[in-house]
Amino acid sequence: MPAKLPATDSRQVVKVLKNLGFQLIRQSGSHATYRHPDGRWTIVSVHPGKTIPKGTLRKIIRDAGLTVDEFLDMM
Repeated sequence: MPAKLPATDSRQVVKVLKNLGFQLIRQSGSHATYRHPDGRWTIVSVHPGKTIPKGTLRKIIRDAGLTVDEFLDMM
């Protein structure tokens, strides 16, 4: 059974992405685009003090090429 996602803010997600080698390539308003050297990319909505919705977080995790468990281990 998949692990339950905790409430996560954009700061924690960006930290995991940077540890994986993703780099900020552009930002338009509150949407930051991160790209990995191998071509993977994802968009993170940056709203200080707000949590990322569970569905959006699952999409970011999938775009990063991780499983939920791998993502949780990196937090």
